[in-house]
Amino acid sequence: MSDRKLDPRAVSGEARAGRRKERKNVKLGALDSHLGYYVRRFQVWVFQDFIRTLASADIRPAQYSVLTVIGANPGLSQSDLADTLAIERARLVHVLDKLEKRGFTERHPSPNDRRSHALHLTPEGQKMLKHLKALAGRHEAHLIETLGEDNYKSALGIFRQFGDQS
Repeated sequence: MSDRKLDPRAVSGEARAGRRKERKNVKLGALDSHLGYYVRRFQVWVFQDFIRTLASADIRPAQYSVLTVIGANPGLSQSDLADTLAIERARLVHVLDKLEKRGFTERHPSPNDRRSHALHLTPEGQKMLKHLKALAGRHEAHLIETLGEDNYKSALGIFRQFGDQS
């Protein structure tokens, strides 16, 4: 990673002055040497920023992921989508129901398997996905600005290695 030092307050949320009272200096003990602790803190920070970015479209990160993968794979089955995104099938059905009610997705009988559905974006869903991709681009630009481009690229490279292992 680059030599650029991050301001830990920016990642932990303390930089949002006025929203929180001053924190006590609480020792983390063994957590200070646990990668998982910091990965989780980072994940929370990234998701909070992404949720704020998508708020104007009334879309949650999981819904964005579902729309994005369906858009890249028209006709994908619900089962393959759930496996790809590591979403429990019951939760995916709930996400798809919401997206379908908003007119963004459609389920068609699968031409290959009568027991499954082929997922497609509607024209409105394609329009929304285009808008969401622009919002997501702003979010990623904010991450690059905060982390520095070298750190961003390094982190992306590290985490991509684990994307297919879950």
